[in-house]
Amino acid sequence: MKIQGIKKEIIVQAGILWDYLRLGEPLRKADCLIAMGSHDLRVAEYAARLFLDRWAPILVCSGGFGRLTKGIWHETEAGKFAQIASDMGVEPEKILLEEKSANTAENLRFSRDLLGENGLEINSAILVHKPYMERRVRATADIVWPKLDFVITSPPISFTEYPSIDIPLNDVIEIMVGDFHRLMVYADKSFQSRQVITDDAMRAFDFLVKAGFDGQCVKE
Repeated sequence: MKIQGIKKEIIVQAGILWDYLRLGEPLRKADCLIAMGSHDLRVAEYAARLFLDRWAPILVCSGGFGRLTKGIWHETEAGKFAQIASDMGVEPEKILLEEKSANTAENLRFSRDLLGENGLEINSAILVHKPYMERRVRATADIVWPKLDFVITSPPISFTEYPSIDIPLNDVIEIMVGDFHRLMVYADKSFQSRQVITDDAMRAFDFLVKAGFDGQCVKE
């Protein structure tokens, strides 16, 4: 459901959800960077900057077509990400493309396999995604790649600065609500580790669902 007018209380509650979903972990150097595909090309730009700043010697661009790009984009998420990284000065031989994944778990699983196929022993990684995807990435990586020493990071953008012409505020809120819902549903299915849900975050989720921002929730 798309809502034309955004009331102040909706902004407040969406900000609470944003703050819960974003972890804000400090960076540390790693064996590789994994830019996890999405419809937000700022993730690719940020991952490329991290590579150029020498946080890791290899950049994996991961993503085929996910739920937000399937049927809309004609080039894979990984392909778009890699082109951005190359344009910013990342050497092509330092970029690995993983173009089959359609979700977060596959981003991690297929990237791990691709690195192994290229003879790269990876013990640590910097996982790069959208700000509100940080907690879901952690919950997924805990299950999919439990031996990996990882940190999660995202473009340093605040909630109020994040919406754009391509990703309007209505869409941001609706996607965040869907990702929060996945934290609960996927933990029940053992797809992700169980996260501690704060009372404030749960109230924000319930408020936003009742306000109509439920279009990206899991349909069970």
